Amino acid sequence: MNRISEFKDVPPTALADVLGREQVMDIGIRPLWSPAPRVAGPAFTVRCPPGDNLMLHAAIYRAEPGSVVVVESGDVDHALAGGNVCAVAQRRGIAAFVVDGVIRDLAEVREARFPVFARGVIPIPGTKGAIGSLGGPIRCGGVRLNSGDVVVADEEGIVVTPHARREEVLRGAQAKLAKEAGESLDDWEESHRARIDKILSEKGFEG
Repeated sequence: MNRISEFKDVPPTALADVLGREQVMDIGIRPLWSPAPRVAGPAFTVRCPPGDNLMLHAAIYRAEPGSVVVVESGDVDHALAGGNVCAVAQRRGIAAFVVDGVIRDLAEVREARFPVFARGVIPIPGTKGAIGSLGGPIRCGGVRLNSGDVVVADEEGIVVTPHARREEVLRGAQAKLAKEAGESLDDWEESHRARIDKILSEKGFEG
């Protein structure tokens, strides 16, 4: 059963609570314009050798509509993509780029409102001469992922749900959100204060 569309209603915070730190990308990969919409979709993985962007440029013609193109490059000295590449990706229905690297032409990308999560911008383009990989395992923002893993990204961060765990994780996150929705701030404060006081007492804190 394909429930990936339901992930768009689940914030990264809820997913992170279920999955833990290892599935959350590091804080260096951030939305490049704001307010950033939440995006969710299956990863289409790309590995670009440092300084080269050929494989990302190839990926925009191969990723399925709704995909989040996720790129490993490890290079912040050369742009992986610019305005035209992002525009074509958007036109072909790609949901977003999540890039462990940098892009250029940010003004064009922002104006088109194409979601890009990256380490920053630089005006220097990469070359197009090195073969990397499409659809294979990669590491992006410290997280290992494969094509088909579910990526959810917004201004709170980027969380990757392994494909094999997507039903379990979705149910857990939805249950957490439902519980929170049924709890008033007064209820939360009361239980929170009791929990904090109990921890302090167990640790011998007086005050």
